[in-house]
Amino acid sequence: MQRIEADVLIPGRGTPIDDGCVLIDHTTITYAGSIEEAPASPSATVTRVPAVMPGMWDCHTHFTGLTTPNIDEAPRIPHVLAGVRSARDAEAALSAGFTSLREAGGYGVFLARAVAEGTVVGPNIYAAGSILSTTGGHGDLHSYPLDWVLDYETSGGWLSICDGVAECLKATRKQLRRNAKVIKVCASGGVMSEIDDPVHQQFSAEELRAIVEEAARAERVVMAHCHGTPGIKAALDAGVSTIEHGTYLDEETAAQMKEQEAILVPTRFIVERLLAGGRESGMPEYAYRKLVEIGDRHMQAISLAHEVGVTIALGTDIATSGADSAVPWGANGEEVIYLERAGLSPLEIIETATANGPATLGPQAPNSGRLAAGFDADIIAVCANPLDDIALLADPTNIVKVWKGGSLVKGS
Repeated sequence: MQRIEADVLIPGRGTPIDDGCVLIDHTTITYAGSIEEAPASPSATVTRVPAVMPGMWDCHTHFTGLTTPNIDEAPRIPHVLAGVRSARDAEAALSAGFTSLREAGGYGVFLARAVAEGTVVGPNIYAAGSILSTTGGHGDLHSYPLDWVLDYETSGGWLSICDGVAECLKATRKQLRRNAKVIKVCASGGVMSEIDDPVHQQFSAEELRAIVEEAARAERVVMAHCHGTPGIKAALDAGVSTIEHGTYLDEETAAQMKEQEAILVPTRFIVERLLAGGRESGMPEYAYRKLVEIGDRHMQAISLAHEVGVTIALGTDIATSGADSAVPWGANGEEVIYLERAGLSPLEIIETATANGPATLGPQAPNSGRLAAGFDADIIAVCANPLDDIALLADPTNIVKVWKGGSLVKGS
């Protein structure tokens, strides 16, 4: 039995509690509330901290092994090298207070197994496998011959090209065969891809619907990369559960998201990081130009979603290995700063980073993200109250302790 006592307990969803207490029995929380009402636990190991809250979720990540923000480099990186780099990245995320990750395409389906068996230290990983894209879409590598891109997938890469309902069904099934916990599609063009326009819809309504229905048969939901309004609407009409980025979200599509209880994962972190230093870190010029075009509009979309009442979950689009790289693992917490700039309160931001995370997995959601009896004991302690200064969560050194599944993995 473990007992955590804190000056403030932030449950993830609900009212913070001064002088709070969390009791852990093996891997599960058995009590979370005031110290005054806590059950006696004379044999428990007691830890005293300034602030305690659920471990955070990053709901849009990529384990790629890339060291520059240029996905054209992906086929040039040996899979084993990418895996070794990704293992270090996972450890950095855990140290930053992120006990769970939803991966939106990359080597996460394999790394998840290594973490689960104890070979690698890292967060819980719920991965999509390969990104599903149309030919010429956001998940295609436009500077390569198409056959090379198809060969990259066959060799174990994380980009999957599919056209027409039959190919979309097979591509979805391939990810399920890898035990993907969520399916990722590109429903619009993107920034990092060379030729396509972020506003344009990708995949037809029939293709998107087929992917969503096939995923649902296996109790999986679909996450859709979307910048442009046409792609957002097509994805929502097809029944996707989460919209990633949502740059050109408007009042109509925001209202549709709220009505369907779809979740926005905005990923402002990568926009800010690459606007500030993308060119210097190897970002292609075509990608930088597109990023500049969407930069202001993207922040407006986050604010609109918040005003309308769309559920938001924290995500970063973090993708590069190495602390000095463009969008480095371990900096996941910086997203809280940008959510505050978009108009969210510190308490709302913590909910996006904790309690809202599991819902992005639909039926695959674990009992996680909250400090409440019966929930997984994924917990972090912070050096001070983040409700007074949400930016505390942006710096991993402020995360003084991390428990994952009841085991203390940082701050022992």
